This record gives sequence, structure tokens and C-alpha cells, in this order.
Amino acid sequence: MTQPHTMSDVHDLAVLGAGAAGLMAATRASECGARVVLLEKNRRAGVKILISGGTRCNVTNARGLRRIESVGGPVAPAFDAGLCRGARAIQQAFGENGAFLGPALRKFDVDATVRLFEEAGVRLKVESNGKVFPASDRAVDVLEALVRRLERSGAEFRPHSAVKEIQPTSEGFLIRTADAAIAARRVILTVGGLSYPGCGTTGDGFELARRLGHSIVETRPALVPLRVEPGWVADLKGITLADAVASVHDRDGESLQSRREAVLFAHFGLTGPAILDVSRAVARSDDPRRLSLRLDLLPGDSREDLDRALQGESRRGRRPIAAILPDTVPRRLAECIVPAAGVSLARMGPDLSRDERHRLVDALKGLPLPIVGTLGFEKAEVTSGGVALKEVDPRTMESRIVPGLHFAGEVLDLDGLIGGYNFQAAWSTGYLAGEIAAGLVGKGLG
Repeated sequence: MTQPHTMSDVHDLAVLGAGAAGLMAATRASECGARVVLLEKNRRAGVKILISGGTRCNVTNARGLRRIESVGGPVAPAFDAGLCRGARAIQQAFGENGAFLGPALRKFDVDATVRLFEEAGVRLKVESNGKVFPASDRAVDVLEALVRRLERSGAEFRPHSAVKEIQPTSEGFLIRTADAAIAARRVILTVGGLSYPGCGTTGDGFELARRLGHSIVETRPALVPLRVEPGWVADLKGITLADAVASVHDRDGESLQSRREAVLFAHFGLTGPAILDVSRAVARSDDPRRLSLRLDLLPGDSREDLDRALQGESRRGRRPIAAILPDTVPRRLAECIVPAAGVSLARMGPDLSRDERHRLVDALKGLPLPIVGTLGFEKAEVTSGGVALKEVDPRTMESRIVPGLHFAGEVLDLDGLIGGYNFQAAWSTGYLAGEIAAGLVGKGLG
């Protein structure tokens, strides 16, 4: 049996989980004067940071900047600085739950994020889609900067410390691991979600929160590749459409979600930014097979313009139908689209009927691909669902149910679009939770 702890044994704050939100929360709380212990189940901090963004780590999105000049590194010429809209741009990426992030973004916004990393020696760059990466394209540079800052703050880091139980006490909380019991006046739960379970994110935080009386919004994989039915899709692996519109539709044809971005064909189906962003509608469906995916392969062209172009191309000699489709459609894809539209590959341009031409236009502007499902949490970048936001005060990140318990990061019911938005939510909620928790302890409100 664990012996009772005296006040001298008690940490001011225990932060559970050393991911993006946990590192930010522990560091900020320690900078504010709190005695902090950061517990992590893995042997090192920030394992998921290292694999994010294809090991490049998309730290935030420039659309959330108040002014583009705050980025010291290169800015892609194609990026429209007029898109910078501050906190509102970040909130919009989270849909109806984005309003919850208001206080956190007012405390620590995108400009502050950029400033923090550049002051830590991580030069940043802005790509054409607004994604902000380290100029080195190395996620390890981001993590090392965060770890250095943690060490300078004086917070204590304990790896190999998976939390088994959080028990409220008269002094605050008793946190039990496999081989220790740690007392703390306050706790910040930043254990993460279920995405990339190989990184140790296996949903532990949801169970800990549930035991303390919190409701958990059903969790599903988000920002996840999709498996689709046609066998020919796998034959196109490696083909990328730099500009396409992916949309998910129900059986009545109603669009549930759409996104204009890049699409990548893979051996399992489809991935790429457009696919990952619309995957939320698929993941949250009880029967993904009732949904269909449609691809507009030429979003910059109207149906009328395409029809006229096909008419003109069909009259220019006896060429196969696949050869008269627009050059921006890869030939391998064109050779799949033609039969998918119900047109024989053996047909020649001059023989193309009006009805066949219209079917080709339909396929180019809305290629239907029946959905089989997603690749699950193993390949999901974030978790949809989590601790119910109505049970957390967005001004303090403190539980409305358990005084002294705070939350930050992916453990909350917050999931945004691809592009650095989810990391920004982690930095902002972690910073706010750490500062508020440290302040409350300092006022004797532990």
C-alpha cells in the first residue's frame, strides 16, 4: 500500500503525456514558477512529432498568421498572404468545435508559435498551401527545440511512466504508474488519442477521463486514407493529381464534405490532403459502404468547356478516346476513366457519340468511387472524438467536473483539417493549460 504523502512530497503540477500539448504545458507551467513533473509512457518525448508530416512536422498554418512578416524563413511565391486571417482561420478548420479554441488562441496564436520556434533556432518556411514546416524539413529539429526548452524550464521529465490511475485526494491527486505514486496539486491530461497507436497513443487518456466522470464523444479515425472499391485504382498507385476536388456523398447524393487539394492514388485506395480532409465524414459513418466518393479531376474547367474541348479533339483525326482527354489527366488514369464512363477504349475520336461524350464529362467532373472504409487508427493522423468539450472550461482548460484537472491536445473532442491546424490546437491548449494551472497553484488554489 502506498504511504500517504506529506505536502513537501507534492508536485505543484503533473502533466501526463509528453506529446506536443504535454511538452508545451509542462514547459509553460514550469516557466511560470510551478514545480512540474512530466510523465511519459515511452522512453522519449514527442514520438508522434517525429513521424508527423512525413517526418517534416507541419507545425502550424500560415493562414492563422496576423502578418506574414513574422515568418523569418522563405514563403512560397504561390502563397497568398491575403489569406492570413488570424485565429478565425484556425478555428474554422475545426468546424463547429472551433469556437472552443478562442481563448487558447488569444493566449498563444500562430504568430506566437512561429516566434517560439524561430527564437529556439528552428527556421521556418511557408509552402504554397499555407503549411509551415522547419526549413530543414526535419521534424527532429522541432522536437529537439521543444526538449531543450523543457530542460531549461526546470520541469522534471520521467519516461517509462505510463499512468494507470488518477485518484483525487484532499491535497489534489495521486497519480499511479506501474512502479510509483506521484502526488500533485493539479493535473493536466495530455495523453493524446488513438491515432498512430505504434507511438503509444492507445486511448489511455480517454479511459482515465472516463473513470473521473467525464463523457467521451465516440472516437473515430480522422485524417485517414480511404479504401475504395474499383480494382483499377490500385493499378494507378503513385499517380498524383495536384488539384482535384474530393467529395463524400450519401445514398441520396447529398454532399457531406468536400475539399479541393491534391489526391494521391495508392495500392490500398486513395490518400493525399483532399482525401484526408473528407475522411472524417467516412470515419463517422456507421456504414461507410453506404457512401461514395466523387473526384472532380478538373475543378478549374466547367462541364460546358470540357464538352466543347472533347468535341474539338474528337474531330482531330482517328485517335483513341483516352488520347483526346485533357493532357492534365495522366494517361494511365485516362485509360481507366474511359471504360468507367461506359465507353470502349477501342472507340476512336470521330466515332464518339454525344451521349458518350457527356458520360466522359460526367466522369471527369465527378468520377464515382464506392467507399469500402478507412485504413483505421493505424494510419490516421488524428482522432475524431474525445473528452466532451461542454465538460471543459475553454478559458482555463479545467474540467467542469473535477476541480484541479485540466486537459489539452488530442484527448479533447477537437480535430481539424490537415495542414498544421491540429498541431496549433495542441500548442495553444497546452500553453493555456500550463499557464493557468501554474497560476492557480501559485494563488493557493491547488
